[in-house]
Amino acid sequence: MNKRMIVWLLGALLLIESGLMLLPLVTALLYREQAGLYFLYTILGAAAAGGLMMLVTRPKNKTIYARDGLMTVALSWIVLSLAGALLLGVPVALLTAVYLAFFCPKGLYRVLKPAVELLAGIPSVVYGFFGIVVLVPAVRALGERWDGSGNAMLTASILLAMMILPTIIGVVEPALRAVPTSDYEGALALGATHERSVYTAVVPAAKSGILAGIVLGVGRAMGETMAVIMVAGNQPRMPKGILQGVRTLTGNIVIEMGYATGLHREALIATGVVLFVFILLINLCFSALKRGKKA
Repeated sequence: MNKRMIVWLLGALLLIESGLMLLPLVTALLYREQAGLYFLYTILGAAAAGGLMMLVTRPKNKTIYARDGLMTVALSWIVLSLAGALLLGVPVALLTAVYLAFFCPKGLYRVLKPAVELLAGIPSVVYGFFGIVVLVPAVRALGERWDGSGNAMLTASILLAMMILPTIIGVVEPALRAVPTSDYEGALALGATHERSVYTAVVPAAKSGILAGIVLGVGRAMGETMAVIMVAGNQPRMPKGILQGVRTLTGNIVIEMGYATGLHREALIATGVVLFVFILLINLCFSALKRGKKA
């Protein structure tokens, strides 16, 4: 198969993929109340996109993609960004925002609030250096007992969770404070305690702002490159556990684009397409979830 045929095949597959990506949009417009059908089409579109890109970017020569294709990097990136960073970072961020809004003493708030805002302005390379100095040795000590290393998925997940904290807190706290005080006072009037009033009346009323903060946190975690490169190990393989090194989609582009040529360069361009598609799908999923809760 010559290069021209490969280009035509790539264009055809991307056209099919684009059609699959439009299915969730059409479904959302026609069946707004059927959130389950929307999510089904989204999942099918994501699976199809990943499968097509894996086939397109699998060369015949013995490169790092020869065995598993681009899906090795894509799946590692998804697990790292979503399952790792969100499971660790979102609960801490939400609880911190609730504490700052309703439980924190005023004197302590004057210290914690600027500290959170300062975390949002720290460059990614500084976070990466902190990961190398502090997190990598700590995880390495754990990895020596469980056949792993310090530059691993767990290290990058913890670091990403730390990096998304100020983003989520900065959006969720104002959303909680914007809830009318009548909701809180009504819960108190019915006999609820301060804590129960906050978690059963105020937090559900601010779910739109909470969801917006989570979306921004997901975007930060998915787009992060430099800090992850410094601590993740950058091994283009399917990890066998959280103590194994991984390579993300963004890191794959940054590391290899400088010397890539020919089919290798085309594979990296396809990596960028996959990155864009997955971020679009996740934003659509959150939009469907928000629409379903309103309904």
